[in-house]
Amino acid sequence: QVQLVESGGGLVQAGGSLRLSCTASGRTFSDYAVGWFRQAPGNEREFVAAISWSTIYADSVRGRFTISRDNARNTVYLQMNSLKPEDTAVYYCAADIGMRLRSNAYEYDYWGQGTQVTVSS
Repeated sequence: QVQLVESGGGLVQAGGSLRLSCTASGRTFSDYAVGWFRQAPGNEREFVAAISWSTIYADSVRGRFTISRDNARNTVYLQMNSLKPEDTAVYYCAADIGMRLRSNAYEYDYWGQGTQVTVSS
């Protein structure tokens, strides 16, 4: 079992930056692939980025967002730059044992509670 807690969300103007954190407890985090997803009101949960030994990104965020991990701190980060109003959503981190990169939400077993990101125009 692993428990995930997201932090770092907030309100930012378009063009600004935020860094989200996903901190894990309960197991050795380095054994897990970790993904970030987001869900806006009325929309389905969508993939943002994932990290194992490498990284993958959704087309909508590639070049603006960077996912990274600090295994010593049991934390995965999502650095979000050049934010747009359409990035507004609740952001969730998710984890699954093994280091295969995954972009489908159903492939992740563990989820955090989410953190709200609001980008004003």
